[in-house]
Amino acid sequence: MDGLKARLASRNANKARELGHSLPDWRIEPLDADDYPPEDGTTYYENARGKALFGRTRAQPEEWVLGEDSGIEVAALGGGPGVESARSGGDDPVGWLLDRLDGVEDRNARYVSELVIVSPAGDELRGMGTLEGRIATEPLGTEGFGFDPIFIPHEEERTVAELGNDWKRENSHRARAARALLVALREAG
Repeated sequence: MDGLKARLASRNANKARELGHSLPDWRIEPLDADDYPPEDGTTYYENARGKALFGRTRAQPEEWVLGEDSGIEVAALGGGPGVESARSGGDDPVGWLLDRLDGVEDRNARYVSELVIVSPAGDELRGMGTLEGRIATEPLGTEGFGFDPIFIPHEEERTVAELGNDWKRENSHRARAARALLVALREAG
């Protein structure tokens, strides 16, 4: 698998960079497209698969295509915002989530990431990863993106944004999904 190239069906350069570190034998580059389909699946898998299949129609014939969907699930919000995470809170998702948890004692949460990769021949493989933790009462730290300034992983006292990008590359939900995907790729030969 050395030197294989995959297009990430996303405009999110942060995700591409993070996955590039988690899939070391792959060159991950964002797929430049303006007409991505809506993320209207009811599961992370449906959204990730939809992105990968869309990307397959835009990528070069020899390229693999990677679709990813992720979110945060908060116990006190009944597992929400879940697949709606990227569309929750507008320009301030962190503030939005903190407002909803104001005065709430149960701050347990988890990050979830689902990856689907489609080969040039159309074969599909997937990997899923989670990171358990809790929501802080205020944003702390400067690294990472999304909800990282308020997400404290289990067995840690600092947010992901405080722990930093090096920690995140090894331990995030996306890194865990990438490791699961690598296992699936090895098993598939």
